[in-house]
Amino acid sequence: MEYLHTMVRVRDLDASLDFYCNKLGLKEVNRMESEQGRFTLIFLAAPGDEQRAREHRAPTVELTYNWPDENGNTEAYDGGRNFGHLAYRVDDIYALCQSLMDAGVTINRPPRDGHMAFIRSPDGISIELLQKGEALAPQEPWKSLPNTGTW
Repeated sequence: MEYLHTMVRVRDLDASLDFYCNKLGLKEVNRMESEQGRFTLIFLAAPGDEQRAREHRAPTVELTYNWPDENGNTEAYDGGRNFGHLAYRVDDIYALCQSLMDAGVTINRPPRDGHMAFIRSPDGISIELLQKGEALAPQEPWKSLPNTGTW
């Protein structure tokens, strides 16, 4: 298992970049914008970790900025919703999810696509599991399992 990133939702992208980059000293290593999803993802690395973060996308802080709606409103993140999830790259997502299920862990978002799953810690922290390399071929029981709860 390899630690990838921690995701934090931000409401004011400019203020957040000023804080994380200009004040805290993190460096932007990747940016992705999704017109369809109406969001921007910005990955930040600690000084000295930029090249490693670019090559492996880890370790980073992922700032997630959800674009304002048609009226210019942005979501207010309360109740910890601004903290998104921890993310880990795993060697075999199916084997790990089976092991977690066998241990009594709920798979909130099963790896139906052979690539991504979500679980929650006992304290409700979302944890994203991502398949290392290419996605595994979809297989049962995973491709038929529904989502459970939220992540």
